[in-house]
Amino acid sequence: MSFKRKSLAALAAGVAITAAGLLPASATGSAPAPLAAGKAAPYLYLGWGNPPDPATVMNATGIKTFTMAFILSSGGCAPAWDGTRPLAGGADANAISQIRAAGGDVVPSIGGWSGNKLGPNCATPEALAGAYQQVIDAYQLTAIDIDIENTDEFENATVQDRILNALKIVKQRNAGMQTIVTIPTTTTGPNSWGNRLIEQANALQAGIDVFTLMPFDFGSSNIYNDTVNATTALKDKLKATFGWSDAEAFAHSGISGMNGLSDQRELTSVEAWTQIRDWAKTNGLGRLSFWSVNRDRGCPDGGVTSHCSGIAQPDWEFTRITAGL
Repeated sequence: MSFKRKSLAALAAGVAITAAGLLPASATGSAPAPLAAGKAAPYLYLGWGNPPDPATVMNATGIKTFTMAFILSSGGCAPAWDGTRPLAGGADANAISQIRAAGGDVVPSIGGWSGNKLGPNCATPEALAGAYQQVIDAYQLTAIDIDIENTDEFENATVQDRILNALKIVKQRNAGMQTIVTIPTTTTGPNSWGNRLIEQANALQAGIDVFTLMPFDFGSSNIYNDTVNATTALKDKLKATFGWSDAEAFAHSGISGMNGLSDQRELTSVEAWTQIRDWAKTNGLGRLSFWSVNRDRGCPDGGVTSHCSGIAQPDWEFTRITAGL
């Protein structure tokens, strides 16, 4: 997987983006329960200017859940939105209140491509679990997404294991808490680091509910085929590792795409995303997301930007399609 999330300072300045989004299931083959906070949960990011009003998007599309990005370190093992905005009393907390008042819910995403992450800064699994718990307690959450990318977390065996062990602790402390990990992928499925994470999740009995791939930035000429191939390979890896059936492995699998033009200017059209949604629905995937609702607005030939998809489309169309899961 190539680049997805550049520095937040660069993003805020409006330059081209690089994007960005059960009880423990053991090898016994038990299937997961449906994701409590909603299987369809596109990313919403308040760190860019002119973010969409979530209630407006909900009313226009039927979407009920947003993946809110990103929780980072505000120094050491202390969580904050983008590492700067407080958990309580800020724009993010206000947006969460608005979403819930409109009948929806949120899944905070912890991590991302860049910024100061909690995984490397919290010295032990217990400390990292404590940071996650602060986020959970701040919003009375039922699910969290840990977005594991880059060399500081994804390509670091010590930090990978710290994250998995922390999530195991979180599930022990929070009955019914559902955990998602979101990782890069190749067109043929998880790479060696992704396979390691899956194998360690089993070995450590971390109880991860959904393993979500980010199938884009391939330079793809057919994003639908590449997404299906990558996700099918993920399903096969989960099936072999945990001993699940095809249906159970798909239920533990997720897709997090990038609407319109990706960083490499590959195209995910409205038609292709509809195909991906339909395939995910047919196969019973546990999660469907995309980066991002901020970009779910039309701008033909607009390029890769933070405020629109770079293509001609009705506003909020990718969100509406996603809601159909």
